[in-house]
Amino acid sequence: MKLALFDLDHTLLPIDSDHSWGEFTIALGWMDADSFRQRNDAFYAQYQAGTLDIHEYVRFATASACQRGPGEARQAHCRFMDEVIRPRILPQALDLVRRHQDAGDTVLIVTATNEFVTRPIAEAFGVSELIAVELEQDTQGWITGEIRGTPSFREGKVVRVGQWLAAKDLSWDDVHMTFYSDSMNDLPLLEKAQTPVATNPDARLRQWALGRGWPILELFQE
Repeated sequence: MKLALFDLDHTLLPIDSDHSWGEFTIALGWMDADSFRQRNDAFYAQYQAGTLDIHEYVRFATASACQRGPGEARQAHCRFMDEVIRPRILPQALDLVRRHQDAGDTVLIVTATNEFVTRPIAEAFGVSELIAVELEQDTQGWITGEIRGTPSFREGKVVRVGQWLAAKDLSWDDVHMTFYSDSMNDLPLLEKAQTPVATNPDARLRQWALGRGWPILELFQE
């Protein structure tokens, strides 16, 4: 089986969907802008440095949606899709996904952003297979901000893809995997792929890819 795996933020999208959702909720008046941005910037710096506590971050990133409840949060996310995400789903990204689908490859989006934010985005790309950070639910069926299972972050992406394979009675040896990512945080899964593609890579991943002769794709370059 041929698999085409895509990271989402700064890989298929030219923005960070989690960060953009936070900014969108600030505009809705759901939280104080200064304190939210200060914490969000600190988390992003930790992400870039490879020191992020994903559990702490997900509690922070989902807090406003948890508090607002499913009706208001989902309605806001529909607006977020229309106003923020769809204008940034660019033809070259859609074309890349479609080429793999037309070739008969199984396409997955594998992201460290939570499923509440990313499920509608995956659907907008026409991708049904999504591996994202899964969220615990309360007795009413709404998200709590806690992570369920292994978060799809750093080495966790390898674990989650392995679980996806096992659920289909497949092993790593049964597939040929192409993985597109922009981030050095995804190095564990990039090194598992037969075809790792550094896509819009950050500075550290670019150097790593150049040193190993990996292809580099500038998907959003004019």
